[in-house]
Amino acid sequence: MSRLSIHKLKEWKARGERFAMITAYDYPSARLVEQAGVPVILVGDSLGSVILGYESTVPVTMEDILHHLKPVVRATERAIVVADMPFMSYQANVDDAVRNAGRMLQEGGATAVKLEGGAHVAPLVQRLVESGIPVMGHLGLTPQSVNQFGGHKVQGKTPAAVAKLVSDAKALEDAGAFAVVLETIPAAAAQLVTDRLAIPTIGIGAGPHCDGQVQVFHDMLGLFDDCRKKKHAKEYARLGETIRDAVRTYIAEVQDASFPTQEHSFEMPECAPPELSRV
Repeated sequence: MSRLSIHKLKEWKARGERFAMITAYDYPSARLVEQAGVPVILVGDSLGSVILGYESTVPVTMEDILHHLKPVVRATERAIVVADMPFMSYQANVDDAVRNAGRMLQEGGATAVKLEGGAHVAPLVQRLVESGIPVMGHLGLTPQSVNQFGGHKVQGKTPAAVAKLVSDAKALEDAGAFAVVLETIPAAAAQLVTDRLAIPTIGIGAGPHCDGQVQVFHDMLGLFDDCRKKKHAKEYARLGETIRDAVRTYIAEVQDASFPTQEHSFEMPECAPPELSRV
């Protein structure tokens, strides 16, 4: 089975077909996601929050992404696997950016990389694409800039901000990006951007008008407590409760000696070694 081409996403947009993207950070979650039929998997720097316990994505390193990217690639055969370029892996200079993005494909096995920013990163996007590295853009709330924004705030709320979003998205498209993530912007702004691009937009907290949607694995499966819930995340299951209940049951069965039973134990062979038969 061969992986989907990034060009398939543009074909889907042209036909008006919506698609889903979801994050995965390890072998079992990636296997489950692909078996469910998700065509695009993101190894996001969101792993900083949901896997490594950081308060933001800023501390995530190249080695962190590569470490989690490799098992996701090994677990999948069909899905497009996109790797986030972490903070300061592409901002310092073009040569470092090309080298680091190349590592995502060469060492990690990614299909493509994703990076944050608009017109100011367009020359870099063009350089990466010319180097044979597919690029997905990311506009709106760009989490690596959370300190500059002063928190996770909705972006694109004024006419000038919306005009800049459209301009930035066009710059990314012209530079060769094959898709653009739009995060935490008003639905109407996302619709304007989507209507003006030939490449697909992928929304997260950007309303229903994007060509695709992306969700964080741990958010949609309800693996965290209520304090971590986000407005843009829909819980399709509450596995956190299920896991806690299962572990509590296990603890209780160990304490009352109802686990393990004979069913979970091994028998002594009928012909025991001589030294054991003399015991």
